[in-house]
Amino acid sequence: MRPTFRRRAGRRAALLAVGAMTAGLLLTAPQQATAGPPNLLSNPGFETAGAAGSDMPSCWSKSGWGDNDFTFATVADAHSGTKAMRVSLTRRVDGDRKALVTENTTCAPTVTPGRQYDLSAWYKSNTPDVSVTVFRRDTTAGWQYWTDLQNPPVSAGWARTEVRTPVVPPNTDKIAWGLSVYGVGTLTTDDYALEEVGAVPPQPACSGTAEECAKGKWQVIPAQNPVRSMHAVVLKNGKVLLIAGSGNDIAQFNAGTFTSAVYDPANGSFRTVPTPVDMFCAGHVQLSDGRVLVMSGNKGYPSADGSIGYQGLKDSYTFDPVTETYTRTNDMNGGHWYPSATILGNGDVISFGGLKEDSTGNVTAEKFSAAQNKWLPMNEVNQTWSYWGLYPSMILMQDGRLFYSGSHTFGNGTPGTGASIYDYDANTITDVPGLRNKDERDESASVLLPPAQDQRVLTIGGGNNERNPAANRITDIIDLKKPSPAYTAGPDLPQGLVDTGAGKRPQTGAEGKMYVSAVLLPDGKVLETGGGLHDRADPVFEASFFDPATNSYQAGLAIDPIPRTYHSASFLMPDGRVMSVGDNPGNGTYNHNVSIYTPPYLFKGARPQITSVIDTQWVYGDTQRITVNRPIAKAELIRPAAVTHSSDPNQRFVDLPMTVVNGTTVDLNVTSNPNLAPPGWYMLFAVDANGVPSIATWVHLGGPSVLAAAQEQASAHEHTFADRLGPAKQNPAKRDSVPVAPSVAGCDRHYGTANVCVPTRFPAEVKATTKARCEWLASHKYPKRLKVNGSDPLRLDPDGDGRAC
Repeated sequence: MRPTFRRRAGRRAALLAVGAMTAGLLLTAPQQATAGPPNLLSNPGFETAGAAGSDMPSCWSKSGWGDNDFTFATVADAHSGTKAMRVSLTRRVDGDRKALVTENTTCAPTVTPGRQYDLSAWYKSNTPDVSVTVFRRDTTAGWQYWTDLQNPPVSAGWARTEVRTPVVPPNTDKIAWGLSVYGVGTLTTDDYALEEVGAVPPQPACSGTAEECAKGKWQVIPAQNPVRSMHAVVLKNGKVLLIAGSGNDIAQFNAGTFTSAVYDPANGSFRTVPTPVDMFCAGHVQLSDGRVLVMSGNKGYPSADGSIGYQGLKDSYTFDPVTETYTRTNDMNGGHWYPSATILGNGDVISFGGLKEDSTGNVTAEKFSAAQNKWLPMNEVNQTWSYWGLYPSMILMQDGRLFYSGSHTFGNGTPGTGASIYDYDANTITDVPGLRNKDERDESASVLLPPAQDQRVLTIGGGNNERNPAANRITDIIDLKKPSPAYTAGPDLPQGLVDTGAGKRPQTGAEGKMYVSAVLLPDGKVLETGGGLHDRADPVFEASFFDPATNSYQAGLAIDPIPRTYHSASFLMPDGRVMSVGDNPGNGTYNHNVSIYTPPYLFKGARPQITSVIDTQWVYGDTQRITVNRPIAKAELIRPAAVTHSSDPNQRFVDLPMTVVNGTTVDLNVTSNPNLAPPGWYMLFAVDANGVPSIATWVHLGGPSVLAAAQEQASAHEHTFADRLGPAKQNPAKRDSVPVAPSVAGCDRHYGTANVCVPTRFPAEVKATTKARCEWLASHKYPKRLKVNGSDPLRLDPDGDGRAC
């Protein structure tokens, strides 16, 4: 679970096969980027000695961390002048060493938030384990690690490396940087430079209405979703797989009618797909080759009297985007209705939680081997025998551990703090503190904020279907880079209009939403949209942007006119728009309308275009050249969505630091760490200085190193990463399952059919009387005179005729 991978020199030999010798040479020795003088660094060539008694040149410091043996030396083997800096590692367990610009007001250059800077240096190295590492000074929090930008290749002679920083974050006044060595070998450097990129282009004219340019625009398309989809997966060809299974419709289940559809945005068409089993409430994840792994699903609905709950399937299938067909894999070790699904850095998939075939809680971890294309036997998978609940949000961290964010579906959170870090190799679970209202995170959303390199997770809203309080406005943020990570309070969700059955009204007080969708956008913001105030009821009409750079919301966006509560999904499409589907309230209906959101950035004039990509098969640690039709400010990979029930733990936005050759030619530096960007197909976006994205180009990230899973090899900077956690929990003894109440879904099965969810607990404002409860059911358009199955615990049948209300 914590593999690291060595960056291989010369891995771009494939460029030669397409006759790109010149381009290949430029990749290892990029030309001067367009940047403005002067060089903002003091003593860039190490020529000025340090203060008396210092063994480092002026304005340079020894830096690094970890268990390793190293030497620093000022040497005469210079690129220019008389001095250069040599750093050697002779033994390395972890960590790195680097000569770093001294982090003080005299030596560290002053920078301007919102601007970008080109960093360059001349170097020689005999190790591929080198990285351009940047720190920044936050005016409140002080100096902190910012990012690793590039992995310069091995070079026996002097070579020049150059890379452009991301936009400097708010509240940053200084940066410091250097070339790090994180593997055994020697690095010699000289002639550093830091130059500010030229003037920011003027703001474009609005190409839509003033409101569209500020808030974006929603449209309901003419075509309707032909299936009652619960799951949405954006495929490697840009189409969308919508999975319904039985669609939460017991009549369809009893008839053996299971459905999926593929939506093609190119022509707006839907194609229904034969579906072998009831994939209703399955798990899904995209494998490294672009197939979709769909695991478990629904073996059986609850009994009419509620004595048995939902039952999970063992079945597992892959969906091929090319043939648009399902193929069965081997079975899982047990049923997992509502399982998690997380792809790992080596391409394997790990899954937790859900309900077994007998409706009890599944406590076994499951692992799908990418190399063997099968689920492994239970004895080949590390087990803690812990119950993680339903759809637990398990996010892959940069060192291969898993972060359980606290987002889940139904009921209460896990015992303890409600959030934790799972170390597969050590087989330990360690709680992390700070998650507020941990037992009201049912149907909350958690996302790894852009960029993935920042290792920060945002958790949004939620409720509790057992107690059915009004959903909350809480957001919490955790920085997993910190030695002892803990959630801290984020800004409250903006409020909108809510329809509680009597028409829309403004939200008040602490009212927020559950079933929220959170979508990573190519401009680096997060769109949150949809949701409801109570379990499967009371849609909230509100949308906003969360900006990770400022930790703040931009409220008041255009709103989806269609309610999007339970069983809804929103996701990014390759053209930069957002698609929303579904809504399955407790009265058993389903909304087949499809909405498309055009964000404000698409009303800012012409889009940049990616005019060529030399290679669409990318390898970790690569430098990849693209051409664009005009200057861009950033580029990134966004993993396509695989979302259900507000949950997509694999959603991530991976920054691609740039070396700008000229205004239309850019070299992109690909992370060497597969845990930051697990193998698979990604959408490549180029974004201009005004946040306007290109249409995405599909690229595949992977390579032999992914399957090698060489545990002993180096990986770029984990730093002191979440390494001061508290004591691990004691794992339970081996067991088969845990008891789970048949009412876990929050529905009282004494009324109506299994696809109608009469709440076991009505909202607090509904008086506990037959009249008030029946009025609430009527106002929410429940079927009239629901059949009473056995007893009448909610007192909805006072005349005893066997029909409610």
